[in-house]
Order: sequence, then C-alpha cells, then structure tokens
Amino acid sequence: MATFIKHRKIKIVTLAADEAIADHCSAGDIALVQDEAGWWTHFVGENGAIDSYDAPFASYNKALWTAKAAAEFSSE
Repeated sequence: MATFIKHRKIKIVTLAADEAIADHCSAGDIALVQDEAGWWTHFVGENGAIDSYDAPFASYNKALWTAKAAAEFSSE
C-alpha cells in the first residue's frame, strides 16, 4: 500500500514492491521504491519520465532524507 507525505509542497510516495510509479505518482512527485539492491529515489517528470540516482540507498531513512533534501532544493 502506497504511503504519501508532503514536504515543501512536493509529494513523496513510498511504494510497495508490487505497485507501479505511474499508478500513484504524477509530475513533480518523488517515489521511493525498494528492490533487492536497496531503496531507489525516483523523480517523476512530465509525461511519466523517471529520473533516478545511479545507485540505491542502503536504508529507507537515507532514501527519505535524500528525497526531502531534493524537495527543499526544488522549492527554492
């Protein structure tokens, strides 16, 4: 089940393994998705374009703090 938080007017969405980014996110949102490698931070752009960091984070908290930092930067 997807969970949502707002940080600086940016929606950060944590998705379960079986949930698709396109089903829960729109342009400007940040999606946190876990796989066997770790937690990925995905930035959703126009027309569903996805941009991500090169490597996953080891923990959810690190991915979340990175998403919050990105939201801070985007809101300036």
